[in-house]
Amino acid sequence: MATPIPDFSYETAALASGARFVVGVDEVGRGPLAGPVTACAVLLDPDHIPRGLRDSKMLGAARREALFDEIMAVARVSVAHATVEEIDSLNILRASHLAMERAVAGLQPDHALIDGNLIPRGLTCPATAVVKGDAKCLSIAAASIVAKVTRDRIMVDLAQQHPGYGWEANAGYPTKAHLDALHNLGVTPWHRRSFKPVHNMLYQGNSVTS
Repeated sequence: MATPIPDFSYETAALASGARFVVGVDEVGRGPLAGPVTACAVLLDPDHIPRGLRDSKMLGAARREALFDEIMAVARVSVAHATVEEIDSLNILRASHLAMERAVAGLQPDHALIDGNLIPRGLTCPATAVVKGDAKCLSIAAASIVAKVTRDRIMVDLAQQHPGYGWEANAGYPTKAHLDALHNLGVTPWHRRSFKPVHNMLYQGNSVTS
């Protein structure tokens, strides 16, 4: 089965319905055990769309970096985050929606195309949920790339402050190396305490294992 190629049809439909500024929105970082969740909103210029936009997961790191630079040069972009503290106090879904809301607020569009099947409740504009939007919609694909590159860079910086967890390679996801380091080195301030492997590390002394 051929990999779908995102197009501009969702944006065109929103523009045809009367919207003037249509953004694509995506987030990255729901699954990691450490670090923020990062969202991005992108307003593409229909006359200057970088070639080769795809779901960020379908691209290698070098290609993502190149497209990141192209997107930043020709599009309006807003990036926002939800902190580890917000993730732990709200839950990861609500925190990811909060990051999306903040990213959209940075551009004040007329319509937002949201990756996924849920629309964040705090948006201040009409929105359309697009399931697998990063594979279907060019603006969402662009947002997925910027969010991914931005968050990966954050995790590389945090890896220098907290060496040994492999965040420069695993971006905080629960790889074996990361889980081993969590056991051997302990929990950092950047770990999400509401996530089970971290929670278990902190409170294993209070439980009895068979």
